[in-house]
Amino acid sequence: MENRQRKRDPGLDEIINELERLRRFRGPPSDFWPAFLENSTRLAGARLGLLLAQGKEEGSWDYLSLWPARNRKAVQASGLEARIEEVAEASLLKRYAWNNTGKVRGIRDDGVLLGVHLELEDERSSVAVFLLDHSSQRGREEVAMRLKIVTDTPLIYQLGRLARQAQMDVVQFSEGLDVMVLLNEQKRYLASAMTLCNEVASRYRCERVSLGWLEGEYIRLQAMSHMEKFEKKMDAVQSLEAAMEEAFDQDEEIVWPREEKSTTVTRDHESFSREQASQYLVSVPLRLDGEPVAVLTCERSNEPFSEGVIRGLRLLCDQAVRRLGDLKEQDRWFGARLMSAAREALGRLVGVEHTFARLMGLLLCAALAFLLFGTWSYRVEAPFILKTDDVTYLPAPFDGYIDEVHVKVGDLIEEGELLLSLDTRELLLEESTAIANQNRYVRESDKALADKALGEMRIAQALADQAKAQLDLVRYRLNHAEIRSPFTGIIVEGDLRELLGAPTRQGDVLFKVSRLEEMYAELEVEETDVHEVAKQASGEIAFVSRPDLKFPIQVERLDPVALTREERNVFLVRGVLTGEVADWWRPGMSGVAKIDIGKRNVLWILTHRTIDVLRMYFWW
Repeated sequence: MENRQRKRDPGLDEIINELERLRRFRGPPSDFWPAFLENSTRLAGARLGLLLAQGKEEGSWDYLSLWPARNRKAVQASGLEARIEEVAEASLLKRYAWNNTGKVRGIRDDGVLLGVHLELEDERSSVAVFLLDHSSQRGREEVAMRLKIVTDTPLIYQLGRLARQAQMDVVQFSEGLDVMVLLNEQKRYLASAMTLCNEVASRYRCERVSLGWLEGEYIRLQAMSHMEKFEKKMDAVQSLEAAMEEAFDQDEEIVWPREEKSTTVTRDHESFSREQASQYLVSVPLRLDGEPVAVLTCERSNEPFSEGVIRGLRLLCDQAVRRLGDLKEQDRWFGARLMSAAREALGRLVGVEHTFARLMGLLLCAALAFLLFGTWSYRVEAPFILKTDDVTYLPAPFDGYIDEVHVKVGDLIEEGELLLSLDTRELLLEESTAIANQNRYVRESDKALADKALGEMRIAQALADQAKAQLDLVRYRLNHAEIRSPFTGIIVEGDLRELLGAPTRQGDVLFKVSRLEEMYAELEVEETDVHEVAKQASGEIAFVSRPDLKFPIQVERLDPVALTREERNVFLVRGVLTGEVADWWRPGMSGVAKIDIGKRNVLWILTHRTIDVLRMYFWW
């Protein structure tokens, strides 16, 4: 029988060499396990080989692989699973175990199930079960010895894979540190994003690497390798952003072409690959504090992205995302940073999802409650003009000519200050003539008295009195030739500097002087608001020239008759200034006055004018 078994196993050396090659196999586990199971089955001379692993529940088994694969349905239909699992359970206790197949449909009743415990690094125990034709005890032991020689092959493969992976991780971690050194040297966000794209493209042999960042609700392209500027509205850019959003929405790496067992949606990646002739793509999400914020997309045309390359990209992205996120947060204008800080603070207050929507809802409810139940100080607004009733007119005291003008309109003057001087040359001549006449008539009166000419004496005395009266008149005019201010105030009218030497007639008004202390504000209150204004009501005024300053007033008088102003009726309200008078105030200055009415409902303040118009229109 042993001779017949050896004749049925031609190429034994070839099988052993293949198993030896599997010890140094560098491919993925999906390729290793089928090859190992096939060669082990052929080494055992078995008709069927199965690879099982313990399930999560006690006593359950997961069927990982079967060779030949075409026998899968036959095994399921034969009802052989129970015996296979019994052998697998027994193999865990011993190095190997076997059992007869018994009478099952489609299988010879003299078949043997042989199970071998495999040495692995996995937490779950694995067993290889083989279906042998009927053989002697010695034949089964010989097969078991063959299989025991190769049971460590999966362990050696795993250890080699772990060693290579550790070596690759060290290299990738070193490359990641090198890239982080370059990123840390950058002080601006766009420069760091461009550096990341360029370094990934050169280190991982990519034709193009692109970085997209979340802005609002969409991914927007930020940088592309070896391309400083790009048009954001290009079809290629929009197609790339759609592919990035596909990876962002699923929050996992997307590789194109997609693997057969992959369940990720790759429609946008397929479309981008077809449009841009990029045969191989990989998109890696960048996560900040566990949440995706960006996507890195790499393109190749000559070779696919291996699992090790994808792992390296993921490691590099995890290291770089914090630096990129900090730079993007800092490299913005002040308003954007302030808004972001407010959003974070509000997020801690009202929740991290739909922060602004929740806040707006709360603010809307608070505003509605304030409108319905809150009160606010209500003020009646009206324009005003600064006026004064204490005005003095300074006329010309006699006919003459203007000699000097010392002030102009708007000047502040003190009491007794010289304003204007009239020409006194003719008056001085008249004074000399009057003095001479008076002296002559006095001498004639004295001579007539000495001659006892009573009539001539009286005539001379009358002429002397007439000359004295003329002298008094001339001296009066000389004393009033200088016009002085009767009080402290301001020149309102009388700019005479261009009339030097011009004649004036007695009674002509030369200056108009006003007191500053007696100024008041004359308000023009609308007819619709006049019923709200009461005497002694307080308020404030602000001038057009100085709107930043407010001055207190108090209502003193309300005119009972309305005046028409531009097709509207107004009432004049006199407001007394209760504070100190500023030195820059001038009669005629205007501004806006607000009179305090009292506390009113906020909704009434906002809507009472509209309601009054509707009541008048619909006659409510």
